[in-house]
Amino acid sequence: MTRTALRLALLGDSLAHGSGAARPQDALGPRLAAALEEAGYAVDLHVLAVPGAVSAGLAAQVRRAAPLEADLAVVLVGANDLTRLVPPAQAAAALAAALHQLHAAGTDVVVVPAPDMSMVPWVPPALRPLVQSASALLQREQAAVARAAGAMVAEVSDAVAVTFGADPALFSADRFHPSSAGYAHIAQALVPFVVAAAHARRDAAAA
Repeated sequence: MTRTALRLALLGDSLAHGSGAARPQDALGPRLAAALEEAGYAVDLHVLAVPGAVSAGLAAQVRRAAPLEADLAVVLVGANDLTRLVPPAQAAAALAAALHQLHAAGTDVVVVPAPDMSMVPWVPPALRPLVQSASALLQREQAAVARAAGAMVAEVSDAVAVTFGADPALFSADRFHPSSAGYAHIAQALVPFVVAAAHARRDAAAA
């Protein structure tokens, strides 16, 4: 079977980087690349994400991505904007700028909005409604700018949060980042979106 070459870039924060995974292959990037390989692509994976990054940090990552001429980028960002109380409009504006630069470079993008941080174990129960509300606000802002920029939005936060909230084993030892099992669950939720974006690009090129 002839495979379609696909240059895949992951941008964002520690979730995109894979912090907490027990082995490199358990991180999100390799899992998504493996799913794309199964779907018929020859994947050239580049993980440009930086642990601790806020949305404003995407600008530097996009500059690093430019020489790669990536076909598809997956952007996961927002958790650190929430923990550092970055205003949602400011975080969304930084995301929008990055998406426009990627689009101008010919890269298709899947945006994964911020996780629901209320499911993180160290968040006190009394504060969870407030944290959930803040997370939802940022998610809406991110989804709006992503769609305006022509990106695909992978709205998986609610489903992921329910599962993570019910199973502590999905968190790594720091009780903040996903474990290898957690990344497997996130990847499972994201694969349909990422494969769909890859197929759409391939089909458009063949038209």
